[in-house]
Amino acid sequence: MFFLGFSSGLPLLLVFSTLSFWLREAGIDKASIGMLSWVALAYAIKFLWSPLIDQFKLPLLNKLFGRRRSWMLTSQIAIMLSLFAMGLANPSESLFIFALLAVVVAFSSATQDIVIDAYRIDAAPTDLQAAMAATYLAGYRIAMIVSGAGSLVIAAWLSPSIEEYSNQAWQQTYQIMAFLLLPGLLTTLLVKEPEAVTSSENNKAKTFIQHFTHAFWQPVSDFFIRYGKIAIPLICLISLYRLSDVVMGVMANPFYIDTGFNKTEIASIAKVYGVIMTLAGAAIGGIILKQKGTLFGLFVGGLLAALTNVFFVSLSMVGPNLTLLTAVISIDNLSAGIATAAFIAFLSGLTNKEFSATQYAIFSSTMLLLPKFVAGFSGFAVEAYDYTAFFIGTAVLGLPALGLIIYLAKHKTKINL
Repeated sequence: MFFLGFSSGLPLLLVFSTLSFWLREAGIDKASIGMLSWVALAYAIKFLWSPLIDQFKLPLLNKLFGRRRSWMLTSQIAIMLSLFAMGLANPSESLFIFALLAVVVAFSSATQDIVIDAYRIDAAPTDLQAAMAATYLAGYRIAMIVSGAGSLVIAAWLSPSIEEYSNQAWQQTYQIMAFLLLPGLLTTLLVKEPEAVTSSENNKAKTFIQHFTHAFWQPVSDFFIRYGKIAIPLICLISLYRLSDVVMGVMANPFYIDTGFNKTEIASIAKVYGVIMTLAGAAIGGIILKQKGTLFGLFVGGLLAALTNVFFVSLSMVGPNLTLLTAVISIDNLSAGIATAAFIAFLSGLTNKEFSATQYAIFSSTMLLLPKFVAGFSGFAVEAYDYTAFFIGTAVLGLPALGLIIYLAKHKTKINL
């Protein structure tokens, strides 16, 4: 699970913040960078094709490796090939082809996530699921450091000068990242295919219809039946809670570049140190949740996540000051950790154990759909105004979620949080 987690976490930043760094260095305008963040919408809508992956068996490969491993192998090879192909492209000369390759990476990566989640559930009994998930997350987080900080450091090393843009350095970096999928691929080849309940040939069509109904309609109807009138405010909160930080996150790397920081500085402070502070924030969030409850932690996390966006204003006014960058990154990631811990607990508390996997998948997709869509316009906002106005605006985007939390706190008994 550690190596599968690494394989799952590696592509995410390569089609998000690391990609925006490459594009900004290549001179791509901020509006285009913002729209290219839409490729990450694949992660937000992956529940749409998950029943097909769960039911459809790949010809030939299924006989050789089994249902779960054949899909994992196919998605991993697709990620490797598309990442390597991105390493042959030049975004300054062929942005459309470059964007298509990024879409393939994101789609294949989201598919891999679906299959690895299913494999984890199928491969181990209930009493081992917590350990499986923890090991998976450890690999996932390390992969994010590698694809975030690691890719920036590699691109800096391969560049003729730390201050000079080199498309070849970025191409080689993405090719290296493609080969880093090999441990996950080898793991897929070595592990055993989990046992699965299969249907008879005569009942395949009926089974698929039943599966589709069970996968979508029953979990959705269950949510509305259980929460009644409060269901709509809950959905609105899920949709809006991460709006502020996701929209700001797309323009973070272009902002660092435009402010005057180099790749090595950003890698060491914004990526490695930032991830450490996020983990610290998650630990603090856990303490807050235990002492004060989920909704209180949700409010504190949301408030801090919105306020820390304003701190970036000071950085935009002062310029490339490493001490200030460290302080801002520390506060921002600490707040993000608290908010993330509270939000995961909130989503988990809303699920019905009978439909826990499907409902959580729908919730997690819902939480990203609107933020990722709005984030696509972030570059237009920066170009129309400036970074200062943009950061203030993203802070304001966090206010509706806070209002919904206050409203839900008055109906606390109905949601058992």
